[in-house]
Amino acid sequence: MNPDPLALSRLRPDLSAVTPFWRSQIIAGAIGLALFLLLGLWQPLAAGRLFVGLATMFYVLITSYKLLLIYGSVRYDSEIRITPEALARMEETSLPVYSILVPLFHESESVGALVRSLCRLDYPRDKLDIQLLLEEDDAQTRAAVAAIDLPPEFRCTVVPPSQPRTKPKACNIGLAFARGEFLVIYDAEDQPEPDQLKKAVAGFRQCGPEVVCLQSKLNFYNPRQNLLTRFFSAEYSAWFDLSLPGLSSLHAVIPLGGTSNHFRTAPLRELHGWDAYNVAEDCDLGIRICRFGWKTRMLDTTTWEEACSEPGFWIRQRTRWFKGYMQAWFVHTRRPVTLVRELGFRNSFHFLMLIGGMLACLLANPVFWTFTAFWFVRRLQMLDTLFPPPVFLMGAFCLFLGNFAFVYAGALGCYRRRYFDLVKFALLMPPYWLFMSLAAWRAAGQLITNPFHWEKTRHGLTGKKT
Repeated sequence: MNPDPLALSRLRPDLSAVTPFWRSQIIAGAIGLALFLLLGLWQPLAAGRLFVGLATMFYVLITSYKLLLIYGSVRYDSEIRITPEALARMEETSLPVYSILVPLFHESESVGALVRSLCRLDYPRDKLDIQLLLEEDDAQTRAAVAAIDLPPEFRCTVVPPSQPRTKPKACNIGLAFARGEFLVIYDAEDQPEPDQLKKAVAGFRQCGPEVVCLQSKLNFYNPRQNLLTRFFSAEYSAWFDLSLPGLSSLHAVIPLGGTSNHFRTAPLRELHGWDAYNVAEDCDLGIRICRFGWKTRMLDTTTWEEACSEPGFWIRQRTRWFKGYMQAWFVHTRRPVTLVRELGFRNSFHFLMLIGGMLACLLANPVFWTFTAFWFVRRLQMLDTLFPPPVFLMGAFCLFLGNFAFVYAGALGCYRRRYFDLVKFALLMPPYWLFMSLAAWRAAGQLITNPFHWEKTRHGLTGKKT
């Protein structure tokens, strides 16, 4: 077999980030910016009030949407839950072959723990198809794998060096050689719960064929290593234990997490796998699944990962994620009418709020934080003119209720995850948001200058105090 890891960009370039921006998007953006600048030169106060008023209304909408997701998660039980009794009744002879793809690049320090973790999976050994995806020119990781006496269910697939050098390109090669009816992605540092594969099989059997993906929850095994991992854990708990279940309760499009996505293999191949040019390929694939008329559900099981504990590596990791979200945004808004026709109005709204709304807030936050600081410190008359009474009231609403919504999500996520000692750190999240905005602006710059660059996250720092 000769796999084509770039199949999506070749067969459906309209759904690939191989071209970061279409000419129509560049022209529309240039016209919009030019009109705003002309208004600013002609009527600077009107332009400023228009920007502040629209941004403030958008913040109100985002805050309301966040509260809606929290309500949906708490009010409705939308996750697929498999009881221990149901697992005990499963006959192992009826279980299908399950493929596991593990892309590895500069991960020599994680290989041993990874193999031990996958060997703890409660699944028949003769029905496991585990591929370690190794980059051909990554001699260090290949040597670390060669030094291990791998069980027979493991095999190594070598990924030839070529551009783009991304995780989704490696996964597409693994997908071509996968033998299982179902397939899951794990990262090098992952520790899935031992019964996760059986739960996924049971979950797929409960659902109709339209459900082609089950997303497991992700959290960290080092949440208390330092202050950064505490904040990171609160954020992850809010996302995977509140926001994504809230989306599932609304039967909405779900942007996938980067690991522990369980797929029906055949539909995944029909989708041409992952976009090799998108550096947040998981988010993009979740949107594409919904556009093709299929569904994603949340599965009540957890995979434990390593929280990035060093600020420099955290910024690089988050820059990559945000850049990939931006890529997904520009890809899926190329043809707005087609997007609405395929996703439907409701799911299109969810997509705009989840991806576009999050990015817009992160990019705009530093501007409004600066406005707020100047207003409190200097009470500048210029700011009073920019914020007429109705806009000021909406701004005050966002300042207090908006911040409450995001802090409450982190605190409630920690509580539901039973990280009781981390609840108090969710109350201190605003400085963490500043770093997120920094990463978002860095991602915007990279999207223009180096769109396909994959900034590697370093693992194996769990025991290091920082």
